[in-house]
Amino acid sequence: MKYRLDNGSLVNTEKAVARYSEATDWDGSNWISRNTGSQWEHEKLYKSKVAGWYLEAWSQWQGSTPSARSLSEREAAEWLLLNDRDLPAELAQYAEIEG
Repeated sequence: MKYRLDNGSLVNTEKAVARYSEATDWDGSNWISRNTGSQWEHEKLYKSKVAGWYLEAWSQWQGSTPSARSLSEREAAEWLLLNDRDLPAELAQYAEIEG
């Protein structure tokens, strides 16, 4: 999917150099997104060659529209840590952040 980010960059999720799916936790009835706290709303983190880190958000609610926004390196590291992902070398300086 293609998006125009809040910083003006144009990105294409199919051309991302890295992509990370959200972690989910079972609440006894449903898989809940660790990021959104919802079974219906989701996020995925991407790294673009040119635009840097960005976050795609979408919902299973009828009529909703997917979107994307740029993230700082620190925000990307926080997202990765919250989702129990290893940090890539370029974000290693943020390893001590609590997820």
